[in-house]
Amino acid sequence: MTSFGAEVVQQSGYNPSYKVMASLYYHIFSKLHPNIQIQGQIHHRAGALLPPQNKDHKFLQIYFIGDSEVELNHRCAIFTATKREIIQKLQNLLHEHNELLRLFKTALDIMHYDEHKIIISADKRPTGSHARQFNAPTINEVAVVIVGENVESHDIVLKRRDNGQLQRVYETHRSYDALQYPLMFCRGEDGYHFNIKMVNPTTGEETNKKVSCMNFYAYRLMIRLDVDNHLLRYRRLFQQYCVDMYVKVETERLNFIRFNQSKLRSDEYIHLRDAIPTEGHPANIRFLTILPATYVGSPRHMHEYAQDAMTYVRNYGRPDLFITFTCNPKWPEITNLLLPGQTSSDRPDITARVFKQKITVLMDYIVKQKVFGAVRCWMYSVEWQKRGLPHAHILLWMFDKIRLDHIDSIISAEIPDKQTDPELHSIVTTSMIHGPCGVHNPESVCMKNGNCTKRFPRPLTAETISGNDGYPLYRRRSPDDNGKWIELMVKRNETNVTVIVDNRWIVPYCPLLSKTFSTHCNVEYCNSIKSIKYVCKYVNKGSDMAVFGIADPNANDEVTKFQLGISMFFTWPAIRSLFACGKAVIIIYFCTG
Repeated sequence: MTSFGAEVVQQSGYNPSYKVMASLYYHIFSKLHPNIQIQGQIHHRAGALLPPQNKDHKFLQIYFIGDSEVELNHRCAIFTATKREIIQKLQNLLHEHNELLRLFKTALDIMHYDEHKIIISADKRPTGSHARQFNAPTINEVAVVIVGENVESHDIVLKRRDNGQLQRVYETHRSYDALQYPLMFCRGEDGYHFNIKMVNPTTGEETNKKVSCMNFYAYRLMIRLDVDNHLLRYRRLFQQYCVDMYVKVETERLNFIRFNQSKLRSDEYIHLRDAIPTEGHPANIRFLTILPATYVGSPRHMHEYAQDAMTYVRNYGRPDLFITFTCNPKWPEITNLLLPGQTSSDRPDITARVFKQKITVLMDYIVKQKVFGAVRCWMYSVEWQKRGLPHAHILLWMFDKIRLDHIDSIISAEIPDKQTDPELHSIVTTSMIHGPCGVHNPESVCMKNGNCTKRFPRPLTAETISGNDGYPLYRRRSPDDNGKWIELMVKRNETNVTVIVDNRWIVPYCPLLSKTFSTHCNVEYCNSIKSIKYVCKYVNKGSDMAVFGIADPNANDEVTKFQLGISMFFTWPAIRSLFACGKAVIIIYFCTG
């Protein structure tokens, strides 16, 4: 019923860039408008109930064509790949049960002139009604007024007919969710608004505390025994819903910071006061708005973690081990919770929760069980791959430094013997083989200018030796030296080709960790001081970013900069990408430059 939108930046005159709020949005948007990109804050917009004279019905206006058969033909003409009988059933469902459509039709019947407007209150209830947590709106909550009368800024104002201008639907409006996702909330149920009160779980009575946006949507997305949460069945639409609602949560947090600047003592931030004479505009000095380090993901938050990482290096020297721990979508803890027909990519909520538990067990296994010895200190960050799986980058500093002659007892880069250890052989051959790429698969994502960016295949060596790049050359015995090999099917030019894979293609791993967690777990030994800067920056690099140019009317408003994706440390600002997976674990960010 509402259109999905974001700030639009023309590419002409700016550096090559991109900005997406989710891969799904970018895929759709780029096909509609190939020459522009979206960035900034997500918002929804709604238009008039009827189109201008001699114009076709669009979006919300299609519901008010008046003839169900004409409405059905109009929808099928837009979505040619869908089945007509499915569209007809969904159309009948919404017209029969959706309270928002019913009140729009009723209000439209009493709007005799185009100067009339429909006002849907943002959070008010009919007098004497019970304010339930999920409640469909009633006609008593809708008012018809004449143009020029005062309304609240966050109310939805729909005109009978206008010139095509769209009105923004604020994220705190209770009908925000139902208008954007009519199939998910087919009865027009309320979403989040400011006046939802917390309930005492013991007495069942309302308290004076209000429910936050995060708590509200965490409650909605939770899995419960003997309760079918229909939101979890919408697959790609569920992912869009998660991204959209997370932006709403983040907007509420940022607005709190914006409106409580006096509590943050912003006048004490000396670096900001120093920057105003050199970079700020004098007209914006009184509009100074800071984003503190307590906000996860802010530039100051990332800067503090970067300083912490370098403090470890300064006090304890180089790290001993660098571990990359990746989520396995075939873990039984994930597959057992999937609904029929679902894959792990359809349920980022399950993936995030299971991975959080796994990374907690892994760190306890390393630190408390001391599988590598006593750990002096450690740090890790979690990020999401492009294919939607979380992985952790872990740095370990040991009390007893690992020597070069002890590496083979911890790290292996060889295919294990299938007869001796069939379980480890299965894990390594399914999770720890790179590619193959190169001549076997020139179209692999790791290929650049004809070479593998990960430097595979690696050279075969009979013994582990020190390398020149800060990492050792692990023992990789050739088949002639009792090294193992397997046959692997690789897709090349739409055909499957059998390739011989030996130890040159094995990603270094720890046999103990691989067998314990049954996933891709890359373990590297940090041998040289040359690798420290790269490793610390890589572990703390934070969210994916790109660079673009934009004219900012107030260079001193850090909250607006963060919402637009602009870093206060860059002349050409960096911008973030949001994916459906969200932040299920604490992320350590790093601000490059």
